[in-house]
Amino acid sequence: MFLGQHEHSLDEKGRLFMPAKFRERLGTPFVVTRGLDNSLSVYPLPEWEATAQRLQEATTSRGDARAFERQFLAWAVELEFDKQGRINIPEPLRQHAKLTKDAVIIGVGRKIEVWSTAIWQEYSNNALQNYEQMAEEMGIRL
Repeated sequence: MFLGQHEHSLDEKGRLFMPAKFRERLGTPFVVTRGLDNSLSVYPLPEWEATAQRLQEATTSRGDARAFERQFLAWAVELEFDKQGRINIPEPLRQHAKLTKDAVIIGVGRKIEVWSTAIWQEYSNNALQNYEQMAEEMGIRL
């Protein structure tokens, strides 16, 4: 399970250092694709395959679901770490996530998300305002 958040900077070539614990759990290769809310989603290959399978099984009849499936899969790239533990995020994915320099890498259970630091701070601050209410609505007891 991926947990926690880590701040790192992209270098001039768009490479991002991945924390050691995340690298160990991700394995290689792994898949990066467009996430929601201007983030990137990073999946270990077995989790990616299971997610893609569930998506394909759920999207056969609805046009909007098929459109989402096409975008989700079309933006996906299979990557590996370099010798320094970095990933080279392709330019189109960096543009989607508005990644220029500073990034936050967060563990979200079965996957990792990569966010622009500024976008993550704004998103997180807004979400924290409703944290307790969201937990109650979801029936979660902390």
